[in-house]
Amino acid sequence: MLGRGLAVLGRAIREQPRIFAVAVTSSVLFGVMVIASAYVVGAVVGEVVVPSIADGSVAVGALALAAAALFGISVLRVVAIFGRRLGAGYMQYRLQAAYRRRVTRRYLDLPLAWHQRNATGTLLSNANSDVEAAWYPIAPLPFAVGTLVMLVGAIASLFLTDWALALVGLAVFPALFALNVVYSRRMAPRQARAQRLRAEVSGIAHESFDGALVVKTMGREAQETVRFSARAGELRDALISVGRLRGVFDPLLETLPSLGTLAVLVVGAVRLRHGAIGVTELVSVAFLFTVLAFPVRAIGWVLAELPRSVAGWDRVRRVLDATGEMPYGDRRLDPDPPAPASLAFHDVHFAYEPAEAHLPGVAVLGEVSFTVPAGKTVALVGPTGAGKSTVASLAVRLVDPRAGTVTLDGVDVRDLSAESLTSTVALVAQVPFVFDDTVRANITLDRPGIGDDDVWAALRLAEADGFVAALPDGLDTLVGERGTSLSGGQRQRLTLARALAGRPRLLVLDDATSAVDPRVEAAILAGLRAPAGGQGAAASILVVAYRRATIALADEVIYLEQGRVLARGTHRELLATVPGYADLVTAYEQAEREREQTRTYEEVTPLASGLEIEVDR
Repeated sequence: MLGRGLAVLGRAIREQPRIFAVAVTSSVLFGVMVIASAYVVGAVVGEVVVPSIADGSVAVGALALAAAALFGISVLRVVAIFGRRLGAGYMQYRLQAAYRRRVTRRYLDLPLAWHQRNATGTLLSNANSDVEAAWYPIAPLPFAVGTLVMLVGAIASLFLTDWALALVGLAVFPALFALNVVYSRRMAPRQARAQRLRAEVSGIAHESFDGALVVKTMGREAQETVRFSARAGELRDALISVGRLRGVFDPLLETLPSLGTLAVLVVGAVRLRHGAIGVTELVSVAFLFTVLAFPVRAIGWVLAELPRSVAGWDRVRRVLDATGEMPYGDRRLDPDPPAPASLAFHDVHFAYEPAEAHLPGVAVLGEVSFTVPAGKTVALVGPTGAGKSTVASLAVRLVDPRAGTVTLDGVDVRDLSAESLTSTVALVAQVPFVFDDTVRANITLDRPGIGDDDVWAALRLAEADGFVAALPDGLDTLVGERGTSLSGGQRQRLTLARALAGRPRLLVLDDATSAVDPRVEAAILAGLRAPAGGQGAAASILVVAYRRATIALADEVIYLEQGRVLARGTHRELLATVPGYADLVTAYEQAEREREQTRTYEEVTPLASGLEIEVDR
């Protein structure tokens, strides 16, 4: 643990050498002034105080000189403390800020599959408390380094003063170091467990907050409270264990320097009686042991925090060393004038990464090949688990295929630059996500070149302009966290408008209109096919669809089953020739009809009851 902890501190020093040098120089200056102050105090007692008591008078010149010496040393100590603390604090917070940025940048580079294997609460803990823990010992580190220099200087000065007093120092200082090492070894597993439990508590809390709607509607408040309380109780017990260990060792670390001072006084009194030393030497050494008690604790602070630092660093390094990033190329797609893009899958295979490295991956797609021609609408249909959402993710390069290629306008998406890819294709996912901000901010996302006219045009295409105009502040209306003030259909149309505002050349809709009325959905898709008054489509469309009316609007239908393309053609052709497709579409249509009938019955029944009452009257 000591070696691993020192390696982490060594990395910090290599990354911030100048700041560390300033802090350590200040700390060494402080240590030198501590030793100097001990000998100045000894000299003042031996050369000024004792003669003044013996003579009954005070030498003004000697007193002024003593005061000036003590004042000068105090000023230098203040300057040293200022430089040490400022440098250590600046170094610590600079490292924490740098590694928080590195961790979050790494999150952006890692593929979606990696994020799916790691809980959101754990990722938040990695970027926050783990980074903080990794560099926590930086604050006392310069002080500890300066203290080591001070201890070497103190022992050397003790030998120059008296060998017997030096032996007392040699007994006390190694004992302090050994006690700190034992403390560190016992503390290591406790700190590691506490750090792990912090992440687990954070993960459970985030999951509960994220699923608040499910928790409330299913009446799971008590169970969630028990689940959180159990893990929070484990964290409490782990931290109490840390506190108990500190409660045992802290008094010992405080007591040893005091025992050293007492031993110096006893041994020094004997040496003074035999004339081996004078009052000046005895006072200097006793005062030195007294003032060394606090600085020596800095070494203990560093050693005590090393286990926590190592635990935090291991968790941070797990993110930084994670593999599977998806680098972008440098190819660009900039047709002039802008035109719909074509999408093609060529013998694509895909499998999700396993939760553990030794397990096989979960195969999802195999030998998938199809094309979305420029300006056309293609519907992707298939039963649950067929791989439709995976196809949508591959189309916008949230994941890369295990084999085969996905191309936009004939260019492999892996060769495109990030800017070119995101400006060419847009995904509207199954679950709409709305930020806790205004309608305008949710649609523009601070993208340059999107004005209010573009926002309203996108809202009209998404059939969302009516309800947005009716909001209290229009585009400036705050929609609440995750759009809690909006209905499910309104959130879907808002996220669709967000995608359309960027004028993508290919639009991928992953069941993105399931929460809206079928008539509204038909109007949206019709508008997307010919948004400029019949002058041709502004974008090609790949839509994951379930409703017959939606599928019927597509130029071609791709039927997926168990990760493979079983058929393709128009809706009528597949309905007549593919039994599985016909059964699936009919089942969805029947379910939709039953839902519509139920909704109509609920709306009509109160009215019918009211009419019967009027007739009776």
